[in-house]
Amino acid sequence: MANETWLFGYGSIMWKTGFNFETSELCHANGWTRRFWQASTDHRGTPEFPGRVVTLIASAGERCWGTAYRLPAGEATNIIEDLDYREKGGYDRTALSLTLGDGRTIEAITYIAHPHNPNYLGESPLEDIARQISFSTGPSGSNKEYILELHQCLEQHNIQDKHVKTLAQIIMRQTESIL
Repeated sequence: MANETWLFGYGSIMWKTGFNFETSELCHANGWTRRFWQASTDHRGTPEFPGRVVTLIASAGERCWGTAYRLPAGEATNIIEDLDYREKGGYDRTALSLTLGDGRTIEAITYIAHPHNPNYLGESPLEDIARQISFSTGPSGSNKEYILELHQCLEQHNIQDKHVKTLAQIIMRQTESIL
C-alpha cells in the first residue's frame, strides 16, 4: 500500500524496539554501511564521557542489513514523534530506499547522524573505539551492552557486519584481560 509507514532499524532499534509494529522484515539499504562513529552523550554515555553508537555512512558498493518495521497506521505519527525524541542526540530523520527479502523496494524512515552534527566523532582506530565503548555508561545503560546486544542480534539474523563483529571481539578480549 502506498500509504504505509516503514521504519528502518540498523542499531538499537533492532534489539530494543520500544514501539508497536504490524510486521518486520530483514532488509538492506544499498550504498550504506554501519559504523560506530556517533557520540552518545544522552543514552550510552555522558557529555563528559561520551559513548559511541552506530550511524549509517554512505559507501558505494556496500549494503547495510537491518530490519524494516511497518508501523500501524493509527500510531505511526506518535511513534515517529517518540523516535524523534529518542534519536535527538545528533540524528536526522531521513527517507531511505530499502530492499526486502523478496526483492521489493520500499521507502522507509530512518535516523542518520551526519558529519555536521556536534556529536559526530567519525573514524578512529578500532582499538580506540572499543576502549571508549568499554568504559562508557549513560542513562540507558552501558555502551558495552549496546554493542554486544547489537552484535548478538546481527548474529541471530545471520547478518555479517565486520565492523560490529571486530569491535565486539576487541571489547570481549579487553574485558577478559581486565578480569
